[in-house]
Amino acid sequence: MYIHERGDSSHFGIMEQPPKKKMVPVSTSGFQPDYDRKAELTAFDETKAGVKGLVDAGITEVPQIFILPSPENLNSDDQPSRSELILPTIDLAGINEDPERRKEVIEKVKDALESWGFFQMVNHGIPISMLEEMIKGVIRFHEQESEVKKQWYTRDMSGKSRVIYNSNFDLYVAPVTNWRDSLYCTMAPNPPQPHELPPSCRDILVEYSSQVMKLGDCVFELISEALGLNPNHLSDMGCTEGLAILSHYYPSCPQPDLTIGTPNHTDNDFITILLQDQIGGLQVFYQNQWTHVPPIPRALVLITNDKFVSSQHKVLANKVGPRVSVASFFSTGSIQTSKVFEPIKELLLKDNPAKYRATTVKEYVEYYNKKGLDGRSGLLHYQI
Repeated sequence: MYIHERGDSSHFGIMEQPPKKKMVPVSTSGFQPDYDRKAELTAFDETKAGVKGLVDAGITEVPQIFILPSPENLNSDDQPSRSELILPTIDLAGINEDPERRKEVIEKVKDALESWGFFQMVNHGIPISMLEEMIKGVIRFHEQESEVKKQWYTRDMSGKSRVIYNSNFDLYVAPVTNWRDSLYCTMAPNPPQPHELPPSCRDILVEYSSQVMKLGDCVFELISEALGLNPNHLSDMGCTEGLAILSHYYPSCPQPDLTIGTPNHTDNDFITILLQDQIGGLQVFYQNQWTHVPPIPRALVLITNDKFVSSQHKVLANKVGPRVSVASFFSTGSIQTSKVFEPIKELLLKDNPAKYRATTVKEYVEYYNKKGLDGRSGLLHYQI
């Protein structure tokens, strides 16, 4: 789901649009015949400066590693959008005081997750000032000197590092490099020590993750009840134990029609609570078409045997920037446990057998990271 953050986009450090410069194609496919992609990826990786480093260097054309391989995958603002569709918005006010109000909200949650796979939340309890400060904290981290950021730069996704800064976790396996840099922090159940967190966003990371954990508890209760289960069912399964905060920084792009911020994918956790600024660029696949959505939240539940939708979504590159988003992932992927997850038995019937085989979250996350964001859902690997 998404948490709605209101405010003027000028609060988030929008840069002036760079001058447009026409790119001279080197072949009908846009690729040089002697292009050595691996060498270019390595050279980019070794700078440890990310996409922000390229923008700071003053590039006016998108480097080859970022160019989408086929025209049909390109994204432009003149593509059709389903602006007439009304996104689900759920008001959480009064759900703990008024039983009838709670029933209404649970029904709305059920409808939203069965159709869209996500919804927007208002009156969620997290102060607007905290949302704004979280956005600012992400900007402070990514806009500090590269030499300072490099101390957190790593590609070790094994879980040993609880604070990870890099550009494209799947840099060497994905079909195209994405126009974004990221900061990943594992905040529960074993949070980093304060000195391990970047000073630029240390305090707000601790405060924000605490608030998101409370909101997550509430959302898991609502989802449990929407499934016809006890309010504590998903919590008792361990879905609320782990939390990771993934902050994306999308610099302004000189040629956004040639690349992508984040490609088509589904998340690899139980649910995601997303905070984003006012720039936009998020699209969700709904009713067989990509739909532009304003800054809002999405939900993903792995273990409902397809009763609830795991929504496909992507982020377009933009000439205006930076765009910032903060995804809070509820997952036990970083926890050393052999607990097995599978379709909830209470939801299975003779005419609705299990559609996915059992797995540990650790196994699922490792597979997801290994395959990268290649446009395929990680769930397909586990279908029976």
